[in-house]
Amino acid sequence: MSTIATDSVRQATRHDDIGGRYDPWLMAAMVALGCLGVVMVGSAAIAGGGQNAGPWYFLTRHAVFMSGGLVMALLTMRLELKTVEKYSQWLLLGCFVVLAMVWLPFVGKTVNGARRWIYLGPAGFQAVEMVKVFYIVWLASYLKRYNEEVAVKWYAMLKPAGVAVALVCMLLLQPDFGSSVLLLGITACMLVLGGAPIKRLILPVLVLVPALVALVYFEPYRMRRVTSFMDPWQDQLGAGYQLSNALMAIGRGEWWGVGLGASVQKLSYLPEAHTDFIFSVTAEELGLAGVCAVVGLYVLLAGRAFWLGLKCIEMKRHFSGYLAFGIALWMSLQSLVSMGVNLGVLPTKGLTLPLVSYGGSSVLMTCAALGLLLRVSYEYDRAARQVAIRRGVGAGAAVGTPPMAAQPPAPMQDSNHASARARQRVEPGFAKPALESAALAALRRSR
Repeated sequence: MSTIATDSVRQATRHDDIGGRYDPWLMAAMVALGCLGVVMVGSAAIAGGGQNAGPWYFLTRHAVFMSGGLVMALLTMRLELKTVEKYSQWLLLGCFVVLAMVWLPFVGKTVNGARRWIYLGPAGFQAVEMVKVFYIVWLASYLKRYNEEVAVKWYAMLKPAGVAVALVCMLLLQPDFGSSVLLLGITACMLVLGGAPIKRLILPVLVLVPALVALVYFEPYRMRRVTSFMDPWQDQLGAGYQLSNALMAIGRGEWWGVGLGASVQKLSYLPEAHTDFIFSVTAEELGLAGVCAVVGLYVLLAGRAFWLGLKCIEMKRHFSGYLAFGIALWMSLQSLVSMGVNLGVLPTKGLTLPLVSYGGSSVLMTCAALGLLLRVSYEYDRAARQVAIRRGVGAGAAVGTPPMAAQPPAPMQDSNHASARARQRVEPGFAKPALESAALAALRRSR
C-alpha cells in the first residue's frame, strides 16, 4: 500500500510540474502591432513635437511607454488567474475609486475640456484605461459565479448592467462618450456570451439607446460631430476639418501608398495624426496593402482570443474563457471604432488604435490586458497537457491525441492449471456432464 501511495504522489507531482506554452499566434500579432505602432508614431509625429521639442519627441516617449508596457505584460503573464479572480471584487471597487479621483483637487487635471486625467507627481494617466481592464476582470468573475442564473433570472443579468450604467454615468461627467458606449457594448456582448438570452437584452437596449441619442442631440458639440461626419465637405474648414483631411490622406495612399515617411497630411494638416488619426497616416504611406495588413493583424488577435475563450469554456475553465472574451471584445470593438472614424463610417470619437496610437495610458493598460490573455493561453495549454497525461498520451504528444488502447488483463493463474485445462477439454460446456452421466447409466442397465 505504501508503494501505491508513493507512486500516486509522484504521479501528482509530475502533473503539477507540467508547464504550458504561450500561444504563438497571439504573441506574433501583438509584437507585429507593437512594432508597427513604434514605426508609425515615429513617422506621423515627426512634425508634431512643437517648437520646444525635436522631431523625435513623441517617438522617444512612445518607445518608453512601449518598454513600460512590455514590463506590464511580463508581470501579468506571470500571475495565476486564480489569484486575479480572487481580487476581482476589489478591482470593481477600484473602478469607482479611480473615476472619482479625477475630481480631486491637485490630482485630477482637465485636458482639452475633459477632466479624465489623474496626476500623481510628474506621472499622469487616463483613468478610463485602467477601468477597462478592472471591469472586464470583474465581469468575467461574475459570469463564472452566476453562469446558470444569468441564463434564467432577470436580476442576475441586470446586476452587471446596473454596474455598467453606474460607471457610464461617472464617465459622462468627465465627459467621455466614446468610452461609455464601448463599455456598454462590451457588457452586452459578454452577457450574451455568458448565456443571457438575447430577447432579455431587448428591454435594456430599448431604454439605453434613446438615452444615448438624447445625450447626442442635446449636446451641441456632439451633434456637430454627427452632422459633420455625414457630410464633412459641407464645412471643410470647420467641423469637418479633421475628417476631410483624414479622407484625403486615405485617398492619396491608393494601392501601395506614397512611401513610409512621405505623408503630406501629417505635416500639420491633419490634427492628432499620431493618436486618433494614425490609421489615416498609415493608409496614406502604406496604401491599401498596409491597411489590409493592419486589419488582418487585428482579426488574428481578436479571432485567436475568441477561439481561446471557447476552448476554455469547453474545458470548464469559465473565468479564463470569459476573460479572453472580454479582452477580445475590447480590442476588436475599439479598433473597429477607431478605424471607422478615420474612414468616415462613424462619428469622430477620441478612441486610440490599440498598440498603434501614441498614448501612455492606453499602451500600458493594453499591454497589461494582453499579458492576461497570454496567461489564459498558458494555463489552457497546461491544463490540456495535464489531461493528456492522465489519459496516457504523454507529455510530448500533441494535445487532442487519443489515449493509448488499454491492454487486456492477463488471465488469472490457477495453481492446478494443467488440471483446469484438462477439465476444460473434457467439460467444455454445461451439457457435456449431463450426456456423460446418461451414457454411464445406460451402460450399467445393459450389463
